[in-house]
Amino acid sequence: MPWLSLILTLLSVSQSDFQMPHIQAIDFYGLRTVSEAQVRKALQIKEGDAPPESTLPAQLRVEAIDRVIHARLNFVCCEKGKTTLYVGIQEQDVPALEFRPAPTGTVRLPFDVLPAGDAFDKAFERAMEAGDHAEDQSEGHSLMHFSEVRAAQKKFIELAALHPAILHDVLRNSASARQRALAAQILGYAADKRDVVADLIYGTRDPDDEVRNNSTRALWLIAKLAQRKPDLQIQVPASVFIDLLNSLVWTDRNKSSYALLETTDKRDPAVLTEIRAKALPSLVEMARWKAIGHAQPAIFLLGRIGGMSEDDIQAAIDRGDREAVISAGSKAGTSGR
Repeated sequence: MPWLSLILTLLSVSQSDFQMPHIQAIDFYGLRTVSEAQVRKALQIKEGDAPPESTLPAQLRVEAIDRVIHARLNFVCCEKGKTTLYVGIQEQDVPALEFRPAPTGTVRLPFDVLPAGDAFDKAFERAMEAGDHAEDQSEGHSLMHFSEVRAAQKKFIELAALHPAILHDVLRNSASARQRALAAQILGYAADKRDVVADLIYGTRDPDDEVRNNSTRALWLIAKLAQRKPDLQIQVPASVFIDLLNSLVWTDRNKSSYALLETTDKRDPAVLTEIRAKALPSLVEMARWKAIGHAQPAIFLLGRIGGMSEDDIQAAIDRGDREAVISAGSKAGTSGR
């Protein structure tokens, strides 16, 4: 399926020199009693605007709405050369997803790892500016078409082989979130993916967004490999990702939805039942996101919950009838058929 090769980039305009395109669409998640109209009014950002230099003023205005505890704004680039603004809301009386306390250890990455991470970041930004998003995921990790990024990723393969123990230690124990995130990213390039699954699962509950993002994306690609090559006997449990569908953080939702597509490929009824029980409202709102490339994982998950075939789900998407899939998933019983 073409959407499985889509690469998604989350860039904060306050943290990068990359000039994001104007906002094509604004979508929301986490709304239960607060209305979209209330949030739009507080945002003071609309379609067609350039992304602001800082998200903080808009975030504070949204958090001033009655019953809103927290808000997160994420500018995601680029579908069809445009930016989508995702606004996440945490309301009162809605259980918040909790993460592990930050570690306090003094362990640090070896001297050759941080420069490799910096080289990747710079090359990746150049790839985004060039519009070259293509990547090869066939070995259970990403190798991008853009030559500079690919070279940096091949360096990650070397580093994963050289420093497995220290990467494990940093991800679990380092006080530096940046180092934990880089450790998770490089662990995904290990030759034997079975050796790193437990560490990456641990990383999905890290208190830092980037650590969770890197851990979850690595597990997603490993899960793809596991589905394609069952003889490798790689086990990535679906339950790891379900709670992340309810996160306030967009990357948690995005990456976990892709990972669940791989881990529900065989449509285990117990797993589909658990997803429906724990995350149905989140899936429904994600399936209605305007950027179809971002919405499709949730649409397919709802279709599987509703017992639709993969071909029928894709046909509904192709004819612009995602509501038929949403209805099937919402009305399904708990059998997961």
